Amino acid sequence: MEDNYKKPLVILAGPTAVGKTALSVELAKRINAEIISADSMQVYRGMDIGTAKIAEHEMCGIRHHLINILEPCDEFNVTIFKELAKKSIDDITERGKIPILAGGTGFYIQAVLNDISFTEHEADACLRDELSMYANENGNGALYNILVSIDSAAAAKIHPNNTKRVIRAIEYCKTTGQLFSKHNETESVKNSPYNYAYFVLTMDRESLYSRIDKRIDTMLEKGLVKEVGKLLDSGCNRDMVSMQGLGYKEVIDYIHGVTAFDEMIYILKRDTRHFAKRQLTWFRREKDVLWLDRDKMDDGALIEYMLSKLREKRVI
Repeated sequence: MEDNYKKPLVILAGPTAVGKTALSVELAKRINAEIISADSMQVYRGMDIGTAKIAEHEMCGIRHHLINILEPCDEFNVTIFKELAKKSIDDITERGKIPILAGGTGFYIQAVLNDISFTEHEADACLRDELSMYANENGNGALYNILVSIDSAAAAKIHPNNTKRVIRAIEYCKTTGQLFSKHNETESVKNSPYNYAYFVLTMDRESLYSRIDKRIDTMLEKGLVKEVGKLLDSGCNRDMVSMQGLGYKEVIDYIHGVTAFDEMIYILKRDTRHFAKRQLTWFRREKDVLWLDRDKMDDGALIEYMLSKLREKRVI
């Protein structure tokens, strides 16, 4: 094998509810591929409805990786994801197939694509707990202001309510004495170790928001409240990483009497729309992205377009 050989990688990303799952399966059929889920919540067993997890019959025989591999009480983060995703890519490639990284968690995709390193410093558990406690007592805004004061550039790229990333950024600054924004800047200019094509699905915003609302209605009809109740009965609680996902923390608040049913639905739809907007903002900042507009092409045309680009880039 040549020294400059790069393993092939197809990325199919986009905001929630845009239709990535079905399209990724169709593409996988055409290029002899297997799919790696780039989702921070679908790794957990028992969390099926709220994560819109693909059902076995929907896989159409296509093998999926990084789905149902952890219990809801287990820790999961970008570092663990990157390690597992790289192993899956190696496994798929060694068996002569093409890996498709499909999902909406842009930071996870970036970590794999650019081989971002997360090993520069030892995690400071005490500091992390201290910051988490500070956020609980003073609010996410107060925690975010700490990051603004020490690294405004990093703060500008992190949502104030994404406490996990805010804490990580503050922790990095305090434990290394370096700016988290400079670290990210250095990592982002790395050449990818993969020969890749990065596709992002999009569509008219109002149409996307309508799809989001319908998806949430369907989740509730399928028994989302019952699913969350079962998780709580098994020992899960709102502080767990798994329970911080959209659809879970909102339903927990309803079950605990913090919100009424109609209010829960309103909050869930509103916050999911905001989340989709942030996802699109993230993908717009990524380089070498090939946009797929659902308003201009049906699934058949989208597949043919992707195939042409994959051949052009010699990914397949």
